Parts: sequence; C-alpha cells; structure tokens
Amino acid sequence: MKIVFFGTPDYVLPILTALHKVYGVIGVVTQKPKEIGRKKFITRSPIDNWAYKHKVEVIYDLNKIPEADLGILAAYGEIIPEAVIKKLKFGILNVHPSLLPKWRGASPIQAAIASGQKQTGVTIIKLDGEIDHGPIVSQFTEDILDSDTTATLRQRLFERSADVLVALIKPYLDGKITPRPQNHQEATFTRQLKKESGFIDLTNTKPDEAERFIRAMQPWPGAWTLLRLSATEGQTHKRLKIIKAHLETDQLVLDTVQLEGKNPVSYEEFKKGYPKVTFTKE
Repeated sequence: MKIVFFGTPDYVLPILTALHKVYGVIGVVTQKPKEIGRKKFITRSPIDNWAYKHKVEVIYDLNKIPEADLGILAAYGEIIPEAVIKKLKFGILNVHPSLLPKWRGASPIQAAIASGQKQTGVTIIKLDGEIDHGPIVSQFTEDILDSDTTATLRQRLFERSADVLVALIKPYLDGKITPRPQNHQEATFTRQLKKESGFIDLTNTKPDEAERFIRAMQPWPGAWTLLRLSATEGQTHKRLKIIKAHLETDQLVLDTVQLEGKNPVSYEEFKKGYPKVTFTKE
C-alpha cells in the first residue's frame, strides 16, 4: 500500500509516525521552508524535518505528488485542488479536529473551547473540492476539560486520531466502510486566526467567557489586552499578553502576564511595578 501524507505542524507528527510504522509512507507533502524571525533564518516544517530524518521523499509542489493509493491530510495549510485528489487511487482522507459539520475551517479547537463546549472530537472525511465538506468516514468524541488550552486538547485529539486512522485504513480500502454525507445545513464555520485575533476587551467581557478565550488562544496567537498606565510610568497605552488566568468566585483572576517588551511575570509581580494600571478597549 502506497500512502502520501499531507501536513505541516508538529502536533500532527503522531499521525505520520503511526502511519509510517504500520503502512510505510512513500512521501510527505508539506509547506516550503520559510524565513522565520528577525534574522530570517530559513526554517523547515516539523514534518519536513521528520521526513529528512526517516529518508522519506519531501514534496513541496502539489503537481509532483507520486503515484499512490491513498493520501492522509492533517493540518497541511492549503486547499487541495480536486485534480490533485483524483491523482490518488482512493483519494485523500482529511483528519479534522471537530465534530463536523460543526466548526469547519481553520480554528475548530479554539472555537470549541471559547464557546464553552463540554465536548468536541475528530472527524475523518473523504476530501472533496470544498473546505471540510466531504462525507464522513469516521468520527469520535473527546471531553473538553476545564483546564484545557488549545495545545493540550489538540495533543489528545491528534494522538487518538493516529490510532483510529491506522485501524480504519484497511477496512476503508476494502470497501467495508461507507462514508456518510454531512448535513450541510447544520454547518458552522471558524476563521483563520491572525496575531490580532488574540485581543480581548476586559472592560466588556464576562469573566467566564474571558477565561475560556484566554485558554483557547494558547499557544497562538495568545490572548492580549490593552491597558493604560499612569503618565508618570511613561507610555500610557501598552499591550499586555495574558498567558494564564482562572476563575475565582465568578471573577477573572490573572495569573501570568507579559507586558510588551518585558518577560512573563506573575500578575502580582506586575502590579507591584505598575500599581495604577487600568484596562481599556482602545
């Protein structure tokens, strides 16, 4: 069986590792190396590095995918054209971290945490020409813990996905699994997150909503707010990144923060240095 894997970030490595161990992967399709940071170092994706270490072919150009039976896609980062899907004998299975048709799009885990859901999951679909639109091959649920950030929940989801995916590939290719169409009328959508997406107005957000949002924005883009310092403390408006917070008697308590240009500190330490700070929305 010839399998090609499509993916880019480190958190999908459990899937790639499991696939390669059981079936062997003949190639990985990942994003091209990019310039990172102020010094613009050329950096390869975690999937690229894995492939180099395991002597697996790396493909950057979708038009150069080798002949294969099946494609597995997890957080690749680009839309796959139908012409590419048709190159693979059994198409491409997409691992999407939500209970489709709910939360289609780029940030389903963040949306699930921020909205207060108690449960989410992973849906494996047969890729078609539209975003997260294809028929469902498999689906499982996972509880969202009160302490979950996007990072912790994502890790559990993709680790479980690896086991589920490895187990279903053979019966799927043998025709023992019949994909079922999604109910497109029930579809909800998420957005592509940017650095500015982490802003939260602490002057006009309920404590429970703020606490969930802060967890949802970890590790990226990170939740941040605006604050006003006293005139004697220099610049009057600055960004404050909120790394960790919790609820206490229905009130939001900040635990760890980072003022722009400074190192992370406890909020208690921050208040000692800036005792007259107030939050603002602009």
